[in-house]
Amino acid sequence: MRAFLYTFIGCLFIVSCKSEDKFKPRTFNGVEFVTLLEDSLLSVRAIDILNDGSLSFAANNGAYGLYSPKTKMFQTNIQRHDSLNLHFRAVAHTATDFFMLSIENPALLYKTGDSGKMTLVYEEQGQGVFYDAMTFWNNREGIAVGDYVNGCLSIIITRDGGATWMKISCSELPGAEAGEGAFAASNTNIKVLGNKAWIGTTHGNIYYSEDKGKSWKLIKTPIVKAGDTEGIYSIDFYNEHIGFAIGGDYMNPEIDSANKMLTVDGGKTWELVAANKNPGYRSCVQYIPKGEGKELVAVGFKGIDYSNDGGLTWKHLSDESYYTIRFINNKEAYVAGSGRISKVTFRE
Repeated sequence: MRAFLYTFIGCLFIVSCKSEDKFKPRTFNGVEFVTLLEDSLLSVRAIDILNDGSLSFAANNGAYGLYSPKTKMFQTNIQRHDSLNLHFRAVAHTATDFFMLSIENPALLYKTGDSGKMTLVYEEQGQGVFYDAMTFWNNREGIAVGDYVNGCLSIIITRDGGATWMKISCSELPGAEAGEGAFAASNTNIKVLGNKAWIGTTHGNIYYSEDKGKSWKLIKTPIVKAGDTEGIYSIDFYNEHIGFAIGGDYMNPEIDSANKMLTVDGGKTWELVAANKNPGYRSCVQYIPKGEGKELVAVGFKGIDYSNDGGLTWKHLSDESYYTIRFINNKEAYVAGSGRISKVTFRE
């Protein structure tokens, strides 16, 4: 029996060592940029990597487009609706379609059309209408979120692949605080995984659903939220347990006392981290693929920062200004901001 126990413990030790050796967080020391699109008239806050690896975007001035990494070329177009100068800050995709949603009143949601042109599939008019972000759980079910209207957040859902969208009644949502919304900064204040969804708001709240938006719970967090320009700007989850949110105050971007927070229980509770340490305000945070929930990158108009310990400490990599980021793999990503879209490579 004793020999068996020693053998068993030895096996456990070997497995443990192998598990520990399985992943070692890297230390990035710099970044390299290649500009893919440059246009001083554009402000790009919404990008998305499609299933074939191409990059889609939508922006102000009605502009949208597609970049092919194979040809290294962009195809761009302008979406028009009457005399409106449309401004898009939310995009999403399924296996077959691309979607883009405008901010302000009226809200206009477009879907790839059979004729090659974008087709209007949802329109909403009214005081306070302002949509901020959108994404899909799967090829049939998607969600978009907007600001406070008539006592609750504006949340629309599709169950038919984006052909039709239905707004959730305020009676089915937690009561919102007056003026509460979701910052339209990077199309990353919604995160979905499995059947779950998390929405971060301007008032530092998390709206949480376990059933693809059929029911919702409100979770309070400790992130800074006293001012109109403070709150959660971006949220991401590595898996259904580990998540991170970042924000702050874009009017006072150096303030870093309570703008970063971590959850390890699926968003039920949140803990402030890296208090009084860089970075300050950032508009987007994303987990690096295959980083085991340890490797994170945050971007904003004050630069790019990296963490290899789950967000507890951060290293400033660049002063280059970008609003949003999407990873291609665990070393390369697309970034977009004022007047440009670039490809960034992280160097060890």
